[in-house]
Amino acid sequence: MSANEDQEMELEALRSIYEGDESFRELSPVSFQYRIGENGDPKAFLIEISWTETYPQTPPIISMNAFFNNTISSAVKQSILAKLQEAVEVNLGTAMTYTLFEYAKDNKEQFMENHNPVNSTTSISNIISIETPNTAPSSKKKDKKEQLSKAQKRKLADKTDHKGELPRGWNWVDVVKGVMVAVVPLSTLRKTLEHPHQYCRHLLNTPGIFSQSLFT
Repeated sequence: MSANEDQEMELEALRSIYEGDESFRELSPVSFQYRIGENGDPKAFLIEISWTETYPQTPPIISMNAFFNNTISSAVKQSILAKLQEAVEVNLGTAMTYTLFEYAKDNKEQFMENHNPVNSTTSISNIISIETPNTAPSSKKKDKKEQLSKAQKRKLADKTDHKGELPRGWNWVDVVKGVMVAVVPLSTLRKTLEHPHQYCRHLLNTPGIFSQSLFT
């Protein structure tokens, strides 16, 4: 019987045996995982077995690199894998995936007797490196300066000394232009001179009379 035929028969057997078993997972027709122990069990671990093209005449690949095992030390993992390899040698040439899973289940306590959970944060950092900057990155975009029209540029240039410097007081406010004065008819001024007190009071009480400027 060819390796492919052996694998097809074993695949059918595994699917039948582990149907409904939440601990079993078929990753592909040639790769399988089994959780040894219940969820929440500090000594639970996950075994992954993958078949080579010539399996079962050649050994399968056994791995414990699954994230589920991130709290198990490398020494304990290597010890478990070494014991499973011994079982592989005994069963070489036969369908052994079920045998290896059951062997691990039966010897779970022995396999994990030296297990001391390692810091999961440290283990995760060995798998995934996440860089967290201390400060927010500076924006690549610089604030754009206000764009001036040609007329505005020319007007600004006229105010400079042609060396790029603005003369002192170029932006001062013209005090005279800011003064609000009254625009009063000449006849009114004459009456004011004749009766100053009366017409001064009249001017002050007239709305809007001081609202015009002599200059624009």
